[in-house]
Amino acid sequence: MNAKLNAVLQAIDAANRADPTTTPDDAGEAQPEAYLYGLRMSAELDRLIGEEASDVLRIAARGQHIERWLLKRADYPEGRAGYLAWRRDQGRAHGERLGGLMRDAGFSENRCARVGVLLRKEGIKRDPEVQQLEDVICFTFLKWYFDPFAAKHSDEKVLGIVAKTARKMSADARARVLAEFDLPGDLANAVKAAA
Repeated sequence: MNAKLNAVLQAIDAANRADPTTTPDDAGEAQPEAYLYGLRMSAELDRLIGEEASDVLRIAARGQHIERWLLKRADYPEGRAGYLAWRRDQGRAHGERLGGLMRDAGFSENRCARVGVLLRKEGIKRDPEVQQLEDVICFTFLKWYFDPFAAKHSDEKVLGIVAKTARKMSADARARVLAEFDLPGDLANAVKAAA
């Protein structure tokens, strides 16, 4: 790993270790939520894309939730419009924060701007790198966060979330989901129908 990339990843981890919300890791040890999420995103990126991933994609994956707790969902209106506004503002804030860390490490302005494009998901389904990030996000959700989410929601809501998640993914990623996850019939059908 090159020095500039390593410096940014370390800065992201340091920022995310300040997350006041903790969650258990795979060994049951409490970890700051954003920090653990970043590690999981990097692990899925390495598994799904490997050596082909650019430095900018690696930074976007690790920092997708950088300091997410600073913009509270409760500060936005209830409902879908409020949720979408919060998500949009999060993407902007994360892009600006990561761009600043990249600038500090010596990355070019082009690459600092590019990380924001990825985090704001500009060009999803058209920009291969934005799509790679979205696929990693979806796999991370399915692998580590889906079961706790499903346990709290109705079957109808879970089916809807799986369908929305599948529509965001590339065809290759959907095929991998069907091969790698043991989804019940209705959920597997929702993934297949997303093509």
